[in-house]
Amino acid sequence: MERLLDAPQCLQWVGIEDSRNAGTKSTEMSQTEISEMKQKQPPVPLGTLIGRELRNLKVEKPTVKYGQAALAKKGEDYFLIKPDCQRVPGNPSTSFSLFAIFDGHNGITAAIFAKENLLNNVLSAIPQGVGREEWLQALPRALVAGFVKTDIEFQRRGETSGTTVTFVVIDGWTVTVASVGDSRCILDTQGGVVSLLTVDHRLEENVEERERVTASGGEVGRLNVFGGNEVGPLRCWPGGLCLSRSIGDTDVGEFIVPIPHVKQVKLSNAGGRLIIASDGIWDALSSDMAAQCCRGLPSELAAKLVVKGALRSRGLKDDTTCLVVDIIPYDHLVMPPTPKKKHNSFTYRIFGKRSQNSTKGTNKLSAVGVVEELFEEGSAMLSERLGKDFPLDSNSGLFRCAICQVDQPPSEGLSVNSGPFTSPASKPWEGPFLCASCRRKKDAMEGKMANRPAVIA
Repeated sequence: MERLLDAPQCLQWVGIEDSRNAGTKSTEMSQTEISEMKQKQPPVPLGTLIGRELRNLKVEKPTVKYGQAALAKKGEDYFLIKPDCQRVPGNPSTSFSLFAIFDGHNGITAAIFAKENLLNNVLSAIPQGVGREEWLQALPRALVAGFVKTDIEFQRRGETSGTTVTFVVIDGWTVTVASVGDSRCILDTQGGVVSLLTVDHRLEENVEERERVTASGGEVGRLNVFGGNEVGPLRCWPGGLCLSRSIGDTDVGEFIVPIPHVKQVKLSNAGGRLIIASDGIWDALSSDMAAQCCRGLPSELAAKLVVKGALRSRGLKDDTTCLVVDIIPYDHLVMPPTPKKKHNSFTYRIFGKRSQNSTKGTNKLSAVGVVEELFEEGSAMLSERLGKDFPLDSNSGLFRCAICQVDQPPSEGLSVNSGPFTSPASKPWEGPFLCASCRRKKDAMEGKMANRPAVIA
């Protein structure tokens, strides 16, 4: 949106332009002529100008429509839909939408806790008073801080359940997705190109995560049955978890980290469809199958068809939860039908293509025509995710922890270029200020020390 002029300048400018459009014969006018025109043409009220700007913003921003469907097997899936969040409370022009799925395991408490607390923890890590662009730029870092803070708070409760999280923030045409675990979010665009916005953190499929877990002190292997035969998927020991990242799981080693993979993209004004679902869907349907089975249908019906397709393919083996979110131009009621893909050079130029460097199961989003990739990072190292700045309150002399957002004297925490907490031989910390509690969490996730809260029987 263009910046509004100061009130007096804005009124004068509108008066001049209106009078010129009324029939001025020359583009060069004397000050006397301009003054006379100001008197003849009534100024446009500032409120009218602001209204025009808001109407233009409404047209430019897309409409977000959504549907939800689920079938329960164990009752451990939870979801969150908040279509009317606001960056600035009370200001509807700062609205954004949130959609999230929490697939719990070993109980439901971690999923419920994350559903109730994660959003506030993320928002508290974003600087106050920033504009939209700065807010979106700060969001990936805030998501990391919010996920880790939620994990710390839950583990203090001494409960042993855990949860995957797929957390989607939609602001205008910009989509930001943060995820831990094996729930998934895919993007289906007008050209029929289906792209993953998440990375699965299953040990069976993710070699990098297996290497990280073992380097941090965990063991990866399958279940041993009588006779020494190994069965089932790869798991992390102790605990036997098939995932390398989650929130909770207090009884498993700290090498199971809550640090999310984050991807941020900007859609073209043709929009797109997001399908966010738990692994009960993805164990039965591929990303392409899920997208194809519901194209051209309203989001409410689309979500039901995806769940129905998973049930028909595999039966009800697990909880299946699906959210379908359509991000569409303001003047469209539903997503326009997607044309059939034609594998020729014209189609790929217009609608995007798979990257030749894509890893298995992941499509690199093209910046041509469909989406623009703004940010992507999946490192499990906090020093690579939190940046290097550390805010200081000049009045109190206190530093704010980059994770829990608590103000503390610098002597009680870990700041940039300070020495390591445990091993003098370790590389010095190069991230922002961390309080003592979050510092211990960081070291535990990196395999430098044990940090398992006592489990209350």
